[in-house]
Amino acid sequence: MFKSLGRLIIRGLTQIGQASGMVYSCLFWLVKSPLEFNQTMQQTVKIGVESMVVATLTSLFTGMVLALQAGTTMQSILSEPIYIGTLVGFSLVRELGPVLTAFVVAGRAGAAVTAEIGTMRVTEQIDALHTLGTDPIRYLVIPRLIAFTLAIPILTLFANVTGMFGGFLVSVYSLGVPSNTYVEDITTFIGVDDLMHGFIKSIFFAFMIGVVCCYRGLYTRGGAEGVGKSTTKAVVTSMVLILVLDYFLTAILNSLGI
Repeated sequence: MFKSLGRLIIRGLTQIGQASGMVYSCLFWLVKSPLEFNQTMQQTVKIGVESMVVATLTSLFTGMVLALQAGTTMQSILSEPIYIGTLVGFSLVRELGPVLTAFVVAGRAGAAVTAEIGTMRVTEQIDALHTLGTDPIRYLVIPRLIAFTLAIPILTLFANVTGMFGGFLVSVYSLGVPSNTYVEDITTFIGVDDLMHGFIKSIFFAFMIGVVCCYRGLYTRGGAEGVGKSTTKAVVTSMVLILVLDYFLTAILNSLGI
């Protein structure tokens, strides 16, 4: 039992060390060499633009469900559906917008990135890059890491707007809340600090997803089966770390008054 636990701890520390070394290499190449601009733009399109439909649909129906639940609860307690806009807006901007967007991107784009790099590893394309004098970190990891960090915060903003629009539809056409009341509830109570709260979270989520997915791809072993295992591990690890990071970031940002 203790031997298995020790092996698990050693394996975990080894993986953390390898991922930290990869991040260090990324920072080194960002300073020492020009950015692969075309690669970065291509990855930003793949990760961000191609994930927009799924992210906005997820947020739209989340906002609709939030409005319906909040309206029903307020009617049962206060006999009137009040502050629906405030409840929907706060829930999306501070919490659900960044978290759900990160989940969607990790499941869609994160899995694709891991599978792509993992396939290059098991087919020895990454070894070929070494032979040609090209560092895989500079050519493969940095563009994808930057793309994640650019795409997810922007997608989060779109998701927030779409989710509040979904709440607007349910509030006005299902619960009978006046449209100006819904809008005033959002504009009156939600400020810049609330927007920054979710935006800062999305940046940390994006960076973490990029690191996990690129790391899992680079250290793939075992052929096609290994690619599948690495992809599964990347998505599961990313989703768990999103929730863990969410708690600690919320505690830190709240303590800073953001």
